Amino acid sequence: MTTPRPLAAVPTPPARRTRWTDAELMREEFPPPKWAVPGLLAEGLNLLAGAPKLGKSWFSLGTGAAIANGDPVLGSIEVERGPVLYCALEDTGRRLQRRRRQMLAAGGRAAPLLTLETACPTMTNGGDAVLVEWLEENPHARLVIIDTFEKMRGSDAAGASAYSADYAAAGRFKQLADHYSVPFLLIHHVRKQSAEDWQNLVSGTAGITGAVDATLVLERGRGQADGVLHVTGRDVEEADYAMSFDATAGAWTKLDGPAADHLVGDTRADILRLLREHGPLKPARIAEALGANPGSIRQTCKRMGDAGQLARTVDGTYSAPGGSGDSSTTPALSPLSPLSLQTADQHEQE
Repeated sequence: MTTPRPLAAVPTPPARRTRWTDAELMREEFPPPKWAVPGLLAEGLNLLAGAPKLGKSWFSLGTGAAIANGDPVLGSIEVERGPVLYCALEDTGRRLQRRRRQMLAAGGRAAPLLTLETACPTMTNGGDAVLVEWLEENPHARLVIIDTFEKMRGSDAAGASAYSADYAAAGRFKQLADHYSVPFLLIHHVRKQSAEDWQNLVSGTAGITGAVDATLVLERGRGQADGVLHVTGRDVEEADYAMSFDATAGAWTKLDGPAADHLVGDTRADILRLLREHGPLKPARIAEALGANPGSIRQTCKRMGDAGQLARTVDGTYSAPGGSGDSSTTPALSPLSPLSLQTADQHEQE
């Protein structure tokens, strides 16, 4: 086992300057931003939103444990080791223990620099003092996670508009993040309604996304391993990252390649239904039956085979798990048109 390198000394931060002439500003040398996860979570206030029971807490816990150990985050992103505070305010000690044991059983490591908290006052009722106390005790802090924002946001000022209340609530966390130059991550929910712009999925008003430095939205179809992490912010490059969730290990992994190559949940479901109904087929026949691009179907079948979602033979024939995989039983293509598939779906619903 690799011995973690010792933590570096923490320099005393200089007084924060807020005013310059234009010439002074151009001469100023600013330190680079402190990253909890390079490319994803920078110093300041970050917001991660996603649907309930989708894996946000697994994402948070796994990220916190990895940073506390200096292990790669999401399976591939190198990070600097340091203390992490994870306020799991919707969990109990028993549930956290079960999750950590599940992660350790899958090959994870104990994280001595990870502090787990299951109860904390709201920010308007002393919660800010709790966070300050931990930050003062941990000058090497790399990340503070609040799971969830609603549990700790506190009361709103009387008469404030919804936008002003949301902006002020997020601003209380941002003030601490900026003062200590430590990345904060607020876990939040998304709306039930769909939206063309993924940033509009975040629950609440635009006051929340307006107050934070970066917004991340995690999307994943129910029962699907693949998903996407949308990211945008002031110090991060706007991007979509393909993601995969391993429920056994409780671990999210960032996949290689464009996110669009992996977001094929509906196509995968169509392929599985087709193979269960009509038996083993080769990708070309699957593409013809579904009216889809042959190259895309071939890549999708390969990924499904690699993930164990499909069985395949040496001649490139695919079948649903538990199927015979015998290409000799492949039916003619004529009854496998998209129209006949639609009719079959209607019969199933009836």
